[in-house]
Amino acid sequence: MQLETKRLILREYSAYDLAAVLAYQTHPAYLRYYPWQRRTRSQVESFLHQLIEWQTDQPRLKFQLAVELRETGDLIGSCGLRKSKDDSFEGEVGYEIDPHYWGAGYATEATEAIVTFGFDTLQLHRIFASVIANNAGSRRVVEKLGFTYEGQLRENQRFKDRWWDTCLYGLLKHEWHKTL
Repeated sequence: MQLETKRLILREYSAYDLAAVLAYQTHPAYLRYYPWQRRTRSQVESFLHQLIEWQTDQPRLKFQLAVELRETGDLIGSCGLRKSKDDSFEGEVGYEIDPHYWGAGYATEATEAIVTFGFDTLQLHRIFASVIANNAGSRRVVEKLGFTYEGQLRENQRFKDRWWDTCLYGLLKHEWHKTL
């Protein structure tokens, strides 16, 4: 499976992606809003192995794609859509970009492609995102794409010796097609 945008290619992961994923997932800025203090090679290998396994699931419910720059082929992150069960009309979107590439609109561009795939190909009715409230950059991604803020779960996650709030955002298919 492959999706293309003006500047990006979203493609299936392979074992050859380990070095690139390890490089950005060990960056301190990347780790800020994740529960890990650090990421080891073994953890990233397991993560990558899981993503590759999802590619063969039948029916396929999880579509987590590598995000690479069209111009150079460099892997700069990940973007995906996950359904909880085959007959679900709802999916959760998620994305992560190498901190070296933050601020260039790549997360928004990749997420726009996966949301279009979710509504047009998977025929989803609703796509949602759960975002750490303090992560302003991640919140901007879904807000730019027209997701509606639906509420906030107060102190529902605990990591790095503190409580974190999660913001919930949702987008309906008929709302998406109005923005295109």
